[in-house]
Formats: sequence, structure tokens, C-alpha cells
Amino acid sequence: MADVKTYYVSASDATITLASLASDTNLLDGRQSAAIDNSSNLYLDYLVSGKVTTGTSPTTLRSIEVWAVGSWDGTTWPDVFDGTDSDETITSANHKASICRFVSSMSTDATSDRTYYFGPTSIASAFGGTLPPKFVIFVVHNTAVALNATSSNHQIRIQPVYETVT
Repeated sequence: MADVKTYYVSASDATITLASLASDTNLLDGRQSAAIDNSSNLYLDYLVSGKVTTGTSPTTLRSIEVWAVGSWDGTTWPDVFDGTDSDETITSANHKASICRFVSSMSTDATSDRTYYFGPTSIASAFGGTLPPKFVIFVVHNTAVALNATSSNHQIRIQPVYETVT
């Protein structure tokens, strides 16, 4: 009798430049990753995890948010998203609520250069159980200072998951 088991593919880093990302009080201005393309691998899920490091003298009781945004059809993106590693400002809080899928939120304190970790979190669950053909990770924060300027102090990891029969 065969067994169906979960198989974890080796994790890799998403392409996203978080060093020195500016703070935004409204949590609308942030950074999107390059698109994670699932249109040919057809994985059932991706686990996303990572670390984000605040800059010098952040304000306490603020947050760093991580979101996923899907392409409608593998080509078309909602609002200002385009599938490239770039700064983006979502049109409004209403747009954010309708197109961004929650991944994680990290409550911050006033400690300079503190690293905050999140995940692993299922991206498929964020989209109701099924992955879009392509998606990006979107990071915003309102710590009142730019994130730490050292690239290696930030990391977004993605780990594909599928089922195998043994």
C-alpha cells in the first residue's frame, strides 16, 4: 500500500531589497519581491519565513508587516504591483485590504538594530488553499525609521512543498 507524504523542496531566498526601507505611518508604502513563479513547477504550497531588522532608534509599539499579493493570471497584477523587486505605494488602505493576503506581523520595540523573525507560514492558506500562478511578498513597516542598512540583516525564505507517493 502506498503512502502520500509531504515533500519539502530546498528553501531559497526571495529576491527583495529590504535594506534601508523607509517607514510609512499608513503601512501602504513598502517593498515587493520579485515574482515567485509557480506556473511550471506547480507546487501545492510555499512556506515563507524570514527576518527583518529595524534601524537605529525605532519607535516602540509599531509593526513590520509581511503580505502576499497574487497575479490574477500569471501576467496581470493588481494596483501598483508588477512582479519586480521594487518600492511600491498601494493606492489606499481599501486596496490593501482587498488585494494583499496576510502572512505575518511583528510588533516592534525601541531597540535599535533588533532582528525580528517570522514564519514559516503557508502561502496557499493565505489565498484560501490554492496558490496563484505567481505571487510577490510585500513588506511594510511603521517603525518611524528606515530599516537597517545592511542587506544580510534581512531575509525572506521560500520553501516549496508538494506531496509524493511512496
